[in-house]
Amino acid sequence: MDSIDYYKETKWCEQCQGYVRFLMSVETSFCVQCGSKVRLFSKKDMEAFHLQIAENKSSPKKRGRRSRAS
Repeated sequence: MDSIDYYKETKWCEQCQGYVRFLMSVETSFCVQCGSKVRLFSKKDMEAFHLQIAENKSSPKKRGRRSRAS
């Protein structure tokens, strides 16, 4: 299991135009530098993420047959 380092976690701040550390609230997260709302990805990275998901869905998966235990 991977350990999560919350002190290195970042989100995209549109105001600062970069990935920044943030303060998390119940409904949203805020940039520690300027106080504006942050989101998980920049628009460019979100588009790349969605393209990658679409490519993975459209490519045929190669799975080997599972053998049954006797």
